[in-house]
Amino acid sequence: MPKLKTKSGSKKRFKKTAHGYIKRKHAFKNHLLTKKSKKRKRNLSVFTLLKKSSQKNIEMQI
Repeated sequence: MPKLKTKSGSKKRFKKTAHGYIKRKHAFKNHLLTKKSKKRKRNLSVFTLLKKSSQKNIEMQI
C-alpha cells in the first residue's frame, strides 16, 4: 500500500514540539478585534498544546 500524503491544512496549522506534543493556535483572533479586550487578544495569540484526545487524530494527518 502506498504512503499517505499529509493533509496540507493540518501541515500549516499544527507543529510538533521536541517532546512530541503538538502545538496549535487559538481561534477567534482573525477579525472583529475591536470589541475584544487587550488581555483577551494577548491570551489568544499564545500557542497552546493540543489535548490528548485530539492528538492521536492529528498525528496521522501531519
